[in-house]
Order: sequence, then structure tokens, then C-alpha cells
Amino acid sequence: MHPRIRRLRRPTPPCYALSPMLDTDSIVAVTFDVGQTLTSLDTTMLAARVRAMGVQIDEGSIAGALDRAWQDYNAAVKSAPASGTWKTFMSSLLANAGARTDALDEVVDRLWLEQPRRNLWRRPVPGMIEVVDALNASGVPVGVVSNSEGRVAELLQELGWREKFGVVADSGRLGIEKPDVRIFAYACRALGVPLHRTVHIGDSLAADVEGATAAGMRAIWFRGTRWDMPPDRVRCCATAAEVLDVLRQWGAFPAGGR
Repeated sequence: MHPRIRRLRRPTPPCYALSPMLDTDSIVAVTFDVGQTLTSLDTTMLAARVRAMGVQIDEGSIAGALDRAWQDYNAAVKSAPASGTWKTFMSSLLANAGARTDALDEVVDRLWLEQPRRNLWRRPVPGMIEVVDALNASGVPVGVVSNSEGRVAELLQELGWREKFGVVADSGRLGIEKPDVRIFAYACRALGVPLHRTVHIGDSLAADVEGATAAGMRAIWFRGTRWDMPPDRVRCCATAAEVLDVLRQWGAFPAGGR
């Protein structure tokens, strides 16, 4: 789960189209964030889980509070462990959704403990697992790099996706969190590919984009809205189709591939 920054009010062309690729080394591998990239928050499940704890809240209010919660998450991501940023996000989300409780911290703690049992981030993001399938079909090594509670592999298995990824680098298992460059290096070593020829796709500017580029990778900021990124290293994509287009431009698919 990672931050989704508010979109600019004035329409702007997607930043992946602003400039041709400048780096001569084509991409040979791709890593993905999970929350808000491959999957999104199941707000129906969250509302039901919170109501089971005796807190009245509705799904529509949760959806309306998401942008503010991601902003608060993004502000905290560089200074707190994954459990801390998760709780920052959830506290902001519930408070701004109007959760009526005097024990918000206790509710958030209980939600965190429930998270490994049944992960709330389970709604497939449209088209993104098809991007993974296209890469696999072309023989491109694919991995996951996620800040999570240690059970991302189990979530992927539950969704029927685990075998699609050559490595699952889960901060809860490794004790290393994005944006720490070591978690990206771990994933690339496991895939047997160089960092500078790998692209990481994620929705968090701080954790995914800045972390990956600091490690020497390229990055696709999924649903990002900054237009001053160096186009040879970072592109913004709003949809899975745009992600596929950038991967083609960066040479991730062999000639004749998707």
C-alpha cells in the first residue's frame, strides 16, 4: 500500500510521452509493488471488519477519505517502519471517514493484527496482472518488492498469482523496507539481473520511485502526477496500457513481443 498523490487540476499529457528513451541499455527485468499497483484496498471488506469491532462506518466514506490517507502515508514513509506507515495510513483513513470511536488506536492495532490472516489489499487493479502475464510470456524475469507485514507471498498464492513471480521481496520477512536500496538489490540478485537494466513499478513516490532510482533502476510511477521527472529514468503511467507502452519503449519485450 503506497501513496497516491492528488492529480493536477489542469490536464497534462502523460509524462511517458514527453521524451524518447535516452538510456541505451534496454530493460531485461521488471519488479512490481503490490498494494495500489497490482491490488487495491477492498473497502467493502475493511468496512465490514471495522463494523465487526463495533465501529460504525460506511464504505462510501472510506473511499472518500483515501486521498488524504495516502498523503499522510507518503509523508511518513521515510521515517517509520512498515507497520508504522500502515497504521498512519489506516488511522488517517478511518478518522477522515468519520469513524465514531474513542479507541481509534486500538481499532487500528486490531486491524494490523488481522492483516496477516486476510489481507485487505486484494482487489486486482485492472489490467496489471495481465502486464505480468505478458512479461512472463516473453520470458522477462518478474518480481515483487513490497513493504508489507510478511505475508505477501501468501496473498499472491491466495489470488493464484504466486508462480508468476521469480522473487517476492517482502519487507516484513527481510527486515528491509523501501526506499532502502538493499531491498531492490535483493530482488535483482534473486532474479539474476543487474539493477540498471531493471524497472520497478509502484505507486509511491517516496518508497517506489525514489527508492528504485537511488538503487540505479528505472521506475514507472503508477498513477503518479509529477511531470518534472527525468524521462530516461522515470515515467508516469495512469493505466496498465500505458505501463505496457513504456515497457515496450524501454525494450522490455523482444522484437515481435507484446
